[in-house]
Amino acid sequence: MNVTKQLGMRVRYLRKQKGMSQLELSLDSGVNKNYISDLERGDRNPTLIVLERIAYSLDVTLEELFKGIQSFEE
Repeated sequence: MNVTKQLGMRVRYLRKQKGMSQLELSLDSGVNKNYISDLERGDRNPTLIVLERIAYSLDVTLEELFKGIQSFEE
């Protein structure tokens, strides 16, 4: 599985753990809802600034956001 798909799954997991909808995450982070949706599906390659805003909204560090993500396909 590629890195963008893994990241999207991680964002979705953390968002659901916080009980947030995509709209709530969008409004809190200032990132467009469609972008959040694309990101969670692995269809976006977000910038570090976007990831920082999402992590802040999810109340996690960037390190926690990337936890468990493998950089190479096996």
